[in-house]
Amino acid sequence: MEFVDALLSTLTYLVSSFILFAIGILAYRFFHKKIGIQHELVERDNLAFSFAYIGYFVGLVLVVGGALIGESKGIWVDVINMFIYGILGVVLLNLAIKINDIVILNRFKIYDEIISQKNIGTGIIEGANAVATGLILMGSIYGEGGGVVTAIVFWIVGQFLMILTSYIYNLITPYDVHEYIEKNNVAVGIGFAGAFIAIGNLIRQGLMVDFESWLITAENVGFDVALGFIFLPIARLVTDKLILPGQNLTNELINQQKPNIGAAVVEAFAYIAGSVLISWSV
Repeated sequence: MEFVDALLSTLTYLVSSFILFAIGILAYRFFHKKIGIQHELVERDNLAFSFAYIGYFVGLVLVVGGALIGESKGIWVDVINMFIYGILGVVLLNLAIKINDIVILNRFKIYDEIISQKNIGTGIIEGANAVATGLILMGSIYGEGGGVVTAIVFWIVGQFLMILTSYIYNLITPYDVHEYIEKNNVAVGIGFAGAFIAIGNLIRQGLMVDFESWLITAENVGFDVALGFIFLPIARLVTDKLILPGQNLTNELINQQKPNIGAAVVEAFAYIAGSVLISWSV
């Protein structure tokens, strides 16, 4: 009997998750009415859009995960909470993509770069934004003691920190990130994307505890993100001097006829791996 109950509850959670996922797909179509998804993926083979779209799916899975995991309060209470916080997370995820398009990459039109120009670097960054926001929302809607208001406030704080990340990353690089992204430099886009995901993961780490007070949560997030901001230039230096010895990372990314995508992947990995190590250490 216990086996049957466990199986039924598992199936209920899975079905609820798939329904939330379907709602997330419909929400994306609603927020991006100008984009013919099937046309871009199949007929135009638009790799830039594929990266942006898959990044959204990863963010969506993280949102559903945040609504799904945690201490059970009973199957039907859990399902109701899943749909409340899951649907809230889907809306906030789509809003974050719009906000980031306007604020973070504000020197050009994201739609034109991804759809008209097939700018892969821009598509990778948009996808990374969705992943980072999914991590933030996962932390925002996880745990006990909070509610819809706390989830929205944490999302707002997370968006501010992601915007701050874009400015800090531009400061630690000896080149104008926006300029090279607009030139369809995929390598620069990959490095930038790694920084976004790394900081998003650290924000998730700070939020993913039971809510006790605004002050305690602010201290948790502030400490983790501060470590992340300090680590970004260190990770870039480590990539330059230790992981790619004898080479100059900047030259590999922007001063070659064909930007070194492999070096950019190493840079992005250094940021993300560093954020994982920090989250395990604090």
